[in-house]
Amino acid sequence: MAEYTIMYVRPFLTALCISVIACAALFGVARQMRYKDRRRGERHRHGMGISRFGGIAMIVAFCVTLALDPLLVFDRTVWVFVVGACTILVFGVVDDVYPLSWRTQFFVQIALVLVTFIFGARIAFVTHPFGGILPLVMGSITLGSLLFMLVWMPVIMNAINWADGIDGVAGGVAVIAAVTIFVLALRPNVLQPPIAIIAIVFAGAVMGFLLFNLPPARILAGTSGAFFMGYVLAVMAIVAGAKVGTTLMVLAVPLMDAAWVTIARVRRHASIFHGDVGHMHHRLLRRGWRVWQVVLFYYAVTAACAMVALTTVSQYKWGVFLLIGLGITTFFLLYTRDSRSRIALS
Repeated sequence: MAEYTIMYVRPFLTALCISVIACAALFGVARQMRYKDRRRGERHRHGMGISRFGGIAMIVAFCVTLALDPLLVFDRTVWVFVVGACTILVFGVVDDVYPLSWRTQFFVQIALVLVTFIFGARIAFVTHPFGGILPLVMGSITLGSLLFMLVWMPVIMNAINWADGIDGVAGGVAVIAAVTIFVLALRPNVLQPPIAIIAIVFAGAVMGFLLFNLPPARILAGTSGAFFMGYVLAVMAIVAGAKVGTTLMVLAVPLMDAAWVTIARVRRHASIFHGDVGHMHHRLLRRGWRVWQVVLFYYAVTAACAMVALTTVSQYKWGVFLLIGLGITTFFLLYTRDSRSRIALS
């Protein structure tokens, strides 16, 4: 027990404390400077200016804790996370101060994929819905792995980014996903202590931010925070030994929401990268749900999906994911149809 405390509890608490201190400082600075968020409109429902620099706190807590951990060897895998997080920090802060175009954001996502690939992150195979294995690396040929990452990483980053339209949702979902990967990494048949450390540090960093982001939020993740959460989850699924199926199942709600919103935008000939109020959380609010009800709904479904992911054999995870997706889709289509009810703001 003492060994587990030193290896995992201590880095979790370290990341949590650094994140809380950084969020408190950023919140105080924003109030003193009377910071006003430039993003106003239907998608950004806060009635007053609120700092979007929560990503700074998460990234600083994550990177500093990894650097201070004496048990973690800074190999290429760890550097992938640190370099990616720092890149997101620079770009995200710029975007949070001076909003950039979706083209620039997408370019940065592709650049992050290439940086991750150059640093040696590879996914050798994925299991497919029919129970077999689809190899992505054949000898020295890694093109299949790169092509998969070019799809996988932007999808996860954008799904988390789009889920960040209501206080507390994206951060809570990310924490549940991180804890799931942490538990999976400690199983005897997997046993990946470095991945477990990275996952629990990430959970601590996001949890510290989440304490300030629960409704009503005092600080937002911003572009840097949303991209950071999506990036770390996407990369952990790759470097943890192709945990793609597990990650898909845990993130089923934001992924299915992103899929249906994308389809809806394509059907009405709108850009898939231009935000709107068609996401599930927006629809639930229009149905009369309170913000806390929506948040708890996301948490409950995500936690249930995580439990299923941890108890499902690898070759069946795609099939279970399809069943979960069918259930979420049915709920999305039948229950969250737009109504004329007002959006509940509390």
